[in-house]
Amino acid sequence: MSDLIKKDVKHLMLFAGRSHPQLANQIAALLGTEIVPSRMVTYANSEIYVRFEESVRGCDAFVIQAHTTPVNDWLMEQLVMVDALKRASAKRITVVSPFYPYARQDKKHAGREPISARLVADLFRVAGATRVMSVDLHAAQIQGFFDGPVDHLYGMPILADYVKKNYDLSNFVVVSPDAGRVRNADMWSDRLGCPLAIIHKRRDPNVANTVAVHEVVGEVEGKTCLLVDDMIDTGGTICLAAEALKMQGAAKVVAAATHPVLSGPAADRLNRSAFEEVIVTNTLPIDPKVQIPKLTVLSIAPLLAKAIRAVFEDGSVAALMNEQ
Repeated sequence: MSDLIKKDVKHLMLFAGRSHPQLANQIAALLGTEIVPSRMVTYANSEIYVRFEESVRGCDAFVIQAHTTPVNDWLMEQLVMVDALKRASAKRITVVSPFYPYARQDKKHAGREPISARLVADLFRVAGATRVMSVDLHAAQIQGFFDGPVDHLYGMPILADYVKKNYDLSNFVVVSPDAGRVRNADMWSDRLGCPLAIIHKRRDPNVANTVAVHEVVGEVEGKTCLLVDDMIDTGGTICLAAEALKMQGAAKVVAAATHPVLSGPAADRLNRSAFEEVIVTNTLPIDPKVQIPKLTVLSIAPLLAKAIRAVFEDGSVAALMNEQ
C-alpha cells in the first residue's frame, strides 16, 4: 500500500519580472536552473498582463523583481505574478525583492502620512506571498510588517571583501554619513578592524530636502575614509559628506553602498565628487545612459542564490549570514 503513496517531491521554480533580467539570469545560472518562460504584456492603458507558460502546481516559487524606476510598474507586475502563481496552485511563493520598495516610508514623521512600507508588505501578503527575501532593508523594523518569514540579507560582506582586497586598511577609517547609519557603520568597522567616524548633519529647516553637513566626529586627517550607506539615490547627502571629509584633511574618500538607486542628478554629482571610487552591488539595474567611470558594481547574485537554495531545502538562512 505504501508503494502507492506518492512522495512529496519539492520542485524549485524561478520567475522573473522584466525590470532586471541580468540579475535573474545570474541567479538562475548559479542555481543550475532556468527562468520559467512567461508572457508579460503592458497594454496601451498601462495595465499589466502575466501568464506563465508552464504548470506551476505544487512548486516552490521564487519571484524575482528589482524595484527600479518606474517603481510602481514593477511592484504591480510582481504582485500580478504572485497572484497568478497563487491561482495556479503554487505550493509556496517567495517574493525576492533585493531593494524593498517604499522602504524609506517605514514610519510616520508627521500627521496624516502613510506608512507605505507596511502597505507594500500587506499587498505582498494579500497577493499570495508566503515569504519575503530582501537585501539591506532601510529600516530593520520592516521585517515585522510582513505576517510571515522575512529573510533579511546583508550586502556588507560582499562590499567589505572587495575593500579588503583592494585597499590598505592600515590607514583606513569607516565613516557613517549621519547618526542614523551609525549601527551599519559599526558593523563595517568590526568587519574591517578599522576605527569609526561620524558625520553630524542637519537638514536646513528653511529649504526643503536640503542637507547641511556640520562637523566630523572622529579622526580622519591623512586617512583613507570609507563612507558607507545602504543606498545612493540622488547622491546629495553622500557627496556633501565626502566634501566635509576632504575639508577635514582626509587623504582619500571612497563610498560603499548596497543599492545604486542613482536618481536624477546622481551621476553628475558623483562624477564631480571627491570620491576616488564608488562601490555598489547590482540589486538594481543601472541605466546604460548613466556613465560614472569611478563606479564599481559587484554581483549580489551569489548571496541571493545561496539564500534561495537554503529556503528551498529548508536550511538555515541565519547560518548563511553567520558564514558571511
